[in-house]
Amino acid sequence: ETNYRLHAQEIAGSLDLKKYDGIVCVSGDGILVEVVNGLLQRDDWDKAIKVPLGIIPAGTGNGMVQGLLHSAGEPFSMSNAVFAIIRGHRRALDVTSVVQGKTRFFSVMMLTWGLVADIDIESEKFRWMGSARIDFYSLLRAVNLRRYNGRILFVPAPGYEGFGDPVEQTISCKSNGATNAAEGDIPDVCNNETCTYSGPSTDDADLEWRSLKGPFVNVWISNIAFASEGVMIAPQAQFADGYLDAAIIKDCPWSVALGLLLRMKDGSYIESPYVEYFKVKALRIEPGLRVGSSTIGGIIDSDGEVLARGDRSQTKEEPEHLMAYGPPIQLMVDQGLATIFSPR
Repeated sequence: ETNYRLHAQEIAGSLDLKKYDGIVCVSGDGILVEVVNGLLQRDDWDKAIKVPLGIIPAGTGNGMVQGLLHSAGEPFSMSNAVFAIIRGHRRALDVTSVVQGKTRFFSVMMLTWGLVADIDIESEKFRWMGSARIDFYSLLRAVNLRRYNGRILFVPAPGYEGFGDPVEQTISCKSNGATNAAEGDIPDVCNNETCTYSGPSTDDADLEWRSLKGPFVNVWISNIAFASEGVMIAPQAQFADGYLDAAIIKDCPWSVALGLLLRMKDGSYIESPYVEYFKVKALRIEPGLRVGSSTIGGIIDSDGEVLARGDRSQTKEEPEHLMAYGPPIQLMVDQGLATIFSPR
């Protein structure tokens, strides 16, 4: 039983994995992500990350379980999730490295910036309302819609080269977060005779970057189809295709934004002319300030973890965030790195 934030990450980092056939989380999606990060920070990460992971839904979102069951044509339920683990079928799962400078976070689900991140994080103060807090705060945020300046740079997947505008300057995609490309990129970080996983190695010469400029209402980058049982964010997402699905809501009237939120249940919101939906090999977010403000930024949230926050100053009660709001944050995919129990 976890007792504090990142406790599951510590447990996964110190387990004697020879004693176990798998690791099952009875939780929301956040604990699963902590376990993945713990496994990849071990000296034996290359063996540890192959230990099958399972999840029994006990959180508020449960997007991973919903995605796994939906892909097999099974309805969302606790029992179906349990049976999927008992049967023992396994499937590969992409792992995304989220990098800023020398800081990195490993994601298996999604990253959000803008409207959805604001709703997810700011609605916490209405937790006493139960599940209704999301609906209530979604309406509040849509009516009082925020837009964010910034830029999204990306390497499109095959077939998506027509999105965005070409970028002339050279951009490095090295996992060490360096500005300039370096030769001999190694997917391990070694200090004092210990080595941990540092993300996928890439060849910058083969990457052609494109860009989209804000203002944006919402930026959603996902590895899986569902954010929760009732929200399909990326209808074309695959668990291990080696790509991330980007769903970007451009500047629009508040009434349109509200309509898009209502259409997220079945994923049909991506058909709107205000939404850009495409697949990428790598992506870089350059987050800017809220439109109309010279000081206030937004929230960048990955798998329920606040990575960066620019909407207010840090408080003593609030945990320190992993990354800073403003400097670029880069995402790269390592195809099929992890393994997860699946219905089929």
